[in-house]
Amino acid sequence: MPVLPDPSPWVFPEPAEWDPEDDLVAMGGDLAPSTLIWAYLQGLFPMPVGSPRDPIGWFSPVRRGVLPLGGMVVSKSLRRSARDFEVRVDADFEQVIDACGDRRREGGWITRDVRSAYLELHRLGWAHSVETWRDGRLAGGLYGVAIGGLFAGESMFHHERDASKVALMGLVDLLRDEHADRRTLDVQWQTPHLATLGVVEISRAAYLERLRVAASAPLPTAFG
Repeated sequence: MPVLPDPSPWVFPEPAEWDPEDDLVAMGGDLAPSTLIWAYLQGLFPMPVGSPRDPIGWFSPVRRGVLPLGGMVVSKSLRRSARDFEVRVDADFEQVIDACGDRRREGGWITRDVRSAYLELHRLGWAHSVETWRDGRLAGGLYGVAIGGLFAGESMFHHERDASKVALMGLVDLLRDEHADRRTLDVQWQTPHLATLGVVEISRAAYLERLRVAASAPLPTAFG
């Protein structure tokens, strides 16, 4: 089971204080485990803003991207690809976050501090990776934070075609248990690519209500 860290010394603004037209809610604080967990429970996630020396930004998208557990779009070709991979959980979290943070990737945002913070969350049992392997090699995967019935996806990567999509399929399968109706798979923002997989947008208010329900659900067995 995840290890609960000490309480955070930081206080985030209440939702009523958030700008209804701005995804960025707050700046500052730190990336300590308690700060991160408290932020996720309030519907926030961190992302660097500007240079690594600038304060961390805390986001809650006005239009949130979520993947309904019964709504992932899986093509016939993707189902065929899935047969070629083995899906594993937490087999090599560090290799996954390093692949996601590869500075050669366009739009890379995983700084050294972010990497260290999520490695510590993983050590404490809060952050997890879902991976695809072939012939003993990591082919793709994703990582995120699991709190009760919430899985907050952070990033994904692939070295082989469809490998990250198959990892997402694996994650959905892990979440579709007897508590699936109380679970939320958060992907932060809908992108054109994620939309093809079934990701939809919901309002910030709707997300916060889903989060309230998800927080009271038990952790999926794979992450417990």
